[in-house]
Amino acid sequence: MQTDRYGNALTTDSDAARDAYVAGVDCLLTATAGGEESLQRALDADPRFALAHAALARELFLRADVKRAREGAARARELAQSVTPREQSHVNALALTIEGKPVESLAATRAHLDDHPRDAMVLAPACGVFGLIGFSGRQRREEELYGFLQRLAPHYGDDGWFNSMLAFAACETGRLDEALRRIDAAMAAVPNNAHGAHIMVHVLHELGEPAHALAFLDGWMPGFDRRGLLHCHLSWHVALAALTLGRLDRAWDAYLSGVHPGGAWGPPINVATDAPAFLWRSELAGHVRRVDLWRDVHGYVQQSFPNAGLPFIDLHRAVACAASGDFDSLDRLIGEMRERITAGRYPGGEVTALLAEGFAAYARGDWNGAIERFDKALPHTVRIGGSRAQRDLVEFTLMAAYLKAGRADEARGIVAHRVERRAIVTVDGWGQGSNPE
Repeated sequence: MQTDRYGNALTTDSDAARDAYVAGVDCLLTATAGGEESLQRALDADPRFALAHAALARELFLRADVKRAREGAARARELAQSVTPREQSHVNALALTIEGKPVESLAATRAHLDDHPRDAMVLAPACGVFGLIGFSGRQRREEELYGFLQRLAPHYGDDGWFNSMLAFAACETGRLDEALRRIDAAMAAVPNNAHGAHIMVHVLHELGEPAHALAFLDGWMPGFDRRGLLHCHLSWHVALAALTLGRLDRAWDAYLSGVHPGGAWGPPINVATDAPAFLWRSELAGHVRRVDLWRDVHGYVQQSFPNAGLPFIDLHRAVACAASGDFDSLDRLIGEMRERITAGRYPGGEVTALLAEGFAAYARGDWNGAIERFDKALPHTVRIGGSRAQRDLVEFTLMAAYLKAGRADEARGIVAHRVERRAIVTVDGWGQGSNPE
């Protein structure tokens, strides 16, 4: 009987199909290029291989090829009728995500992993800050994910991929010593793991070590194929670390070649969130607004995500509208959010709408109006999804508003609130994470 890398039985008689499937899954779990090609080879060798159809559907879904992904998920469901109960459950959990049913998918994932804890492909969509738990909108979702993975840890031992996922959960809950220990071990075990490289940089960010983060990426990224799922986002981390260090030429080069629309290769969610995040943060750090670049980003975000739906994207769309002075579109976006909130169809409730209103007020120079909305939303920003490093956008903007409003003592209170974090504050008028100048 064929098995995958984690010892789970596979319904295929083809050695070639099994080997290509394992290679494709490895690409998916490590966010490296080649997954689609490997999984297609698996299907060429065995067209009725249900799990290969499901894995290919997952690969396409992550790359925002939703139509083909849903077609693949439907084919996987059809073929799963004649495979083992584990594989049927595996296909169902993955297909539900692709079909746009995250709540049902998470429930199916939990049930599946109770019986098959080493089914890493089913576990993967629940991991990370963009996963089924990360985008759940729940206030305690960071601790929820950490606890979820901790319970599974005995089944994975020193597995490099799993350790990287648990390291990220530890990082996002402030367990930085554990996070660093686990990610060091994970990268030693699987050096080409792009998720691992990404998590390493997040740990270093939280530790306040941008120079170490940039040096790490300088050593790791030259071997990373631009087609890899995380190339855009890792380029954002290069740009962010360089910005923090004052290496502006390096920051803009990384941004323009790897993050900005037209220069980046990556799923639309990364371009539409990382590009406005960097441009806004560069201004918070005291650099001149690049109107031409904002024009590109605003157009890209509006075209890629014309309707409200996912809070993390909607927040960055609001930032792009605010920076571009498109307050009509921003008002419509906030209206759509509030309609969904009223209907109970918006994860996290009103926090994203409040934040969007805060960015609008800030862009208009209404510092106290921005402060009022950000202050109300700040305790709940975890509900929008994303990492602590990404949500710094909100804290830094609030700090800037306090400083512009002449309320520096209250800005100091935000830094005091960040006592468990060592991440450096990059806001103009603030002295390297300590006192206003």
